[in-house]
Amino acid sequence: MNTVVSADGTVIAYSRAGQGPAVILVDGAMCHRAMGPAEPLAKLLTDSYTVYTYDRRGRGDSGDTAPYSVEREVEDLDALIKEAGGSAYVYGSSSGAVLACDAAARLGGVRKLAVYEPPFIVDGTHAARPDDYLDKMDTMIAQDRRGDAVTTFMKTVGVPGIVVAIMKLTPNFKKLKAVAHTLPYDFRVLGDTGRGKPLDASRWAGAQLPALVMDGGKSPAYMRNGAKALSQALPSAGYRTLPGQTHLLKPEAVAPVLKEFFV
Repeated sequence: MNTVVSADGTVIAYSRAGQGPAVILVDGAMCHRAMGPAEPLAKLLTDSYTVYTYDRRGRGDSGDTAPYSVEREVEDLDALIKEAGGSAYVYGSSSGAVLACDAAARLGGVRKLAVYEPPFIVDGTHAARPDDYLDKMDTMIAQDRRGDAVTTFMKTVGVPGIVVAIMKLTPNFKKLKAVAHTLPYDFRVLGDTGRGKPLDASRWAGAQLPALVMDGGKSPAYMRNGAKALSQALPSAGYRTLPGQTHLLKPEAVAPVLKEFFV
């Protein structure tokens, strides 16, 4: 394990493997180096790149300095980019895709940006997130109701109730509860992108770099509509659907696409 110190003094843990141009992978909600898709994907990229995976603040071996703000997470990525030599390709998935876009809009060291299925709701194909959703999530965390926060999140993203009930009986649920306090962080990253309205393209106007937005061919319509909307909101982005994929993207499906794009 390696560490880098972010601008506010928070220690961010990361792993580095491979040789070649730097690629930084940005996880979605509740994922980190020890749990999630980043490490399996990294193994498929190390033959061509120096791949950086990291624990977003509050997760795994990274610190967590209060108060939280999205800007601090952007600074974490900035610290990693500087650690990588000052420039890097960046790939983000789910809420990590949104954070990666924010970083690309504000930082100068992102060479190219690739993202997969930001969890936006931009039209009527899915119910908008309630206005008090974040407040309720904050309350559950403040009351140490971590299990409730995890199950609420899982139901919100469409996990069937029976699956949620089964997961609560597995060892993995304990791991999810350990990072439940970061769920409000992700919803702050998402901001108002779940209200069922068009995206505010001005948020990413500064991302003047080549970008690629991807979705899965088997993902629900609202998820694919959100990805397409982001591709139109970014100043210079392509759009690509990965056949047969869902929000639980297989590393084997995206690795060749990233290798094709990150050149």
